[in-house]
Amino acid sequence: MSMSVGDAGSSMSEPNITPMIDILLVLLIIFMVIVPVTPKGLEALVPQPPKNPQQQQNNDRTIVVQVLYRPGQAPAYKINETDVAHQDLLNQLQQIYANRAERVMFVKGDDDVNFAYIADVIDIGRAANVDHIGLMTPKIQAGQ
Repeated sequence: MSMSVGDAGSSMSEPNITPMIDILLVLLIIFMVIVPVTPKGLEALVPQPPKNPQQQQNNDRTIVVQVLYRPGQAPAYKINETDVAHQDLLNQLQQIYANRAERVMFVKGDDDVNFAYIADVIDIGRAANVDHIGLMTPKIQAGQ
């Protein structure tokens, strides 16, 4: 195989594209690294205080599952002030949300409760076909 390099007295008019390809590859790598990766986490809803303090809240629509700390024991559970055993949570929530169009539930846990128990209640809520599950915090409650 032979390659022509032109006459001895003529100059080459072909551009050298090797540096351009190097620049293109470096820019491609930079843009791939810069692209933000959006983390997928738990969607949490926080109840908002009412805009009008005189307004009565409709308590039959709001479902709050409380996880209460008991030292040295498994936590106690309540659904809107009604004591419920852990094994009955799924059945109770399924009955509550059977005929509801709006499937929103809030989970409230004591400060000393292990978060694994809160996550378990969230999983039970998902199994009961609850669409939106929010976490209640003490700061929001103090404002009410």
